[in-house]
Amino acid sequence: MALFDKIRGEFLDIVEWLDDSRDTLVWRFPRHDNEIKMGARLVVRESQTAVFVNEGRIADAFPPGTYTLETRNLPVLSTLKGWKHGFHSPFKAEVYFVSTRQFADFKWGTQNPVIVRDPEFGPVRLRAFGSYAARVTDAPALLRELAGTDPQFRTEEVEGYLRQLVMGRLAHALAGAGVPLLDLAADQHETGRRLAVTLTADLASVGLAIPAFTIENVSLPEEVERALDKRSQMGIVGDLGDYARFQAANALEHAGGAAEGMGLGMGIAAGRQMAESLAQNPQPSGPPQPSAPQPSAPQPSAPQPSVPQPSRPEDEPPPLPGNERWFIGVNGEQRGPFGAAELPGNGLTAESLVWKTGMPQWLPARDVPGLAALLRDTPPPLPPA
Repeated sequence: MALFDKIRGEFLDIVEWLDDSRDTLVWRFPRHDNEIKMGARLVVRESQTAVFVNEGRIADAFPPGTYTLETRNLPVLSTLKGWKHGFHSPFKAEVYFVSTRQFADFKWGTQNPVIVRDPEFGPVRLRAFGSYAARVTDAPALLRELAGTDPQFRTEEVEGYLRQLVMGRLAHALAGAGVPLLDLAADQHETGRRLAVTLTADLASVGLAIPAFTIENVSLPEEVERALDKRSQMGIVGDLGDYARFQAANALEHAGGAAEGMGLGMGIAAGRQMAESLAQNPQPSGPPQPSAPQPSAPQPSAPQPSVPQPSRPEDEPPPLPGNERWFIGVNGEQRGPFGAAELPGNGLTAESLVWKTGMPQWLPARDVPGLAALLRDTPPPLPPA
């Protein structure tokens, strides 16, 4: 009986796969000399498909469920020959378990920039990255086209193939989307959805599908991003003239101490700019406003000889109020300064040119209201001999 039990133990009663990994697509069930007992149980769990391969050909594929391996559910095995014992006749076959769950840890990114033609900015180089999910939809096709006889076919073995396919489709999707560059971020979800549909159609022949495709980011060259930042700043600032005047006013308000000179200069510049702006934008016309008549300066009756402008030493204090100091021009010679009472004794006549602090120019004494009283007491010049 011991030998009989040992022989019986060499044949399998339960065929199943408990996946303890996160990256296995296909796993081949290990068995002794490829022999499985007729009537054994096959357990296929959710997110699995079991594929039987006999003599190098795919025999049957089983979806999730529990099965008893008999000729009635394995018609292809009815022609197989087993070694007859005192128990069910065994058969030789390979069993591959294929995981049909989503593998969502695939990453992608543009190794080289993708050139697209933007309607506003012209040709622009784009870089992008993101992630996508893959799922087996046809287990026999995956075995035929990709996995082959690999006893443990992992995602890393198919990732390179998928990445190349993604990059080949991405450039066409971005370039043919017709979405302006500034609106591309808002269209990332729709672009990813279209790519998932396109990639699924491309991968149907190998039994794979792309249920989800995500574009996490689309970036521009640094120089283009800086130009966009400048454009955004200009849009926020608005009218540059108003902004410049506002900045100048702020600088003048906050200037103090050592910055007073700087603030004054900026204030003058702001005033000049405001005056120019007002000149370019005149106020609407209306009825003239009455203005006070301006006194006209008396004009000399005859040309007067030019007399040099008197100068006062820097350290000399200004005269006290009511004690003006006068200068008088006599025969082209400057005399003074004198008090008002001293002028008659120093050649003052009605035609004499006089000047004091505050007067814009030399004037004849007869045209200076403050000297009228002195001229009444001053005799005219003597006639020539």
